[in-house]
Amino acid sequence: MSTSIDQAFIKQFQGEVHEAYQRQGSRLRNTVRTIGNVNGATAVFQKVGKGTASTKSTHGMVPVMNLTHSSVEVTLQDYYAGDWVDKLDELKINIDERQIIANAGAYALGRKTDELIITALAGVGSGQEIADGNIGMTIDKVLEAFEMLGTADIPDDGERYAIVGWKQWSQLLKLDEFVNADYVGPDELPFGKVTQAKRWLGTLWMPHSGLPVASDIRSCFWYHRTALGHAAAADVKTDITWHGDRASHFVNNMMSQGAALIDEVGVVEIKCDETPD
Repeated sequence: MSTSIDQAFIKQFQGEVHEAYQRQGSRLRNTVRTIGNVNGATAVFQKVGKGTASTKSTHGMVPVMNLTHSSVEVTLQDYYAGDWVDKLDELKINIDERQIIANAGAYALGRKTDELIITALAGVGSGQEIADGNIGMTIDKVLEAFEMLGTADIPDDGERYAIVGWKQWSQLLKLDEFVNADYVGPDELPFGKVTQAKRWLGTLWMPHSGLPVASDIRSCFWYHRTALGHAAAADVKTDITWHGDRASHFVNNMMSQGAALIDEVGVVEIKCDETPD
C-alpha cells in the first residue's frame, strides 16, 4: 500500500468539509458584504454618506458633494470544531460515516458564521425596532418595516433580506398577501418549489432557527446586504493529525471570522410574541 494514502484521505476529507460548509453550513453569509483573505486580526468596511446634486453657473466650478466617509472595524475571532476518530473504528466505517463527520464539523462552523451575523444584526438601535405588541408576525408589522426601509432610502435593488423564526414563518404562510398568487404572482408562491425561502416585496424571506428570543419575544430582521459586514481571515480549514498515544486521528475544523453592523438604518428589527397558545 502506498505510504501517501493518508494524504489522499486528508485531501478528500478537507474537500468534503469545505463543500459541506459552502452547501449548507451558513445561510446568511451570502446575504451580507463579505471580505475574504484578511491579513491581520481586524478588517475595515468603508461607509459613505449620501451625495447631493447641485446646479452650477456657466463656466463655474462643479459643486463638490463632500461625501462623508467613515469606517467600521471588524474584529476576527478563531473558532474550532474537532473530534477524535479511532484508528480501529475507521476499519469498521464506510465513506458515508466519514461524510457525517465532515458535515458535522462544517455545519458547526456554519452555525457560528450565522451566529456572528445575527449578533451584529441584534446591535441595531431601538429607533429601528418594531415592538412586539403582544402579537406575532402580522401584515401591519411587515408594512411598517417596509415603510421604515423606504423612508430611509434603502435601495430596492433585489439585495434586501428578511430572516424570521419558524413561528413567524408559519404565521406568514397564513397571510393572503404572502401566499396568494393574486398578490405575489405564480412564480413566487412558497409552495411552488421545494424551498424554505421566497421573494416578497422585493425581499428574499427565509426562516432561521438561530434568531434571538427573550421572554417569548423573538427578534426578526429585515435588512439590506450593505448594512452588515462579514470578514474572514481563514475560511473553513481542516487539519488531521495522528496521535499514537490514543491510536486515533484528531480531526480539527477551524476558521477565523467576524461580523459587524455597518449602517443601522439599513436594518429593521421586528419583534414578535411567541407565547405558547
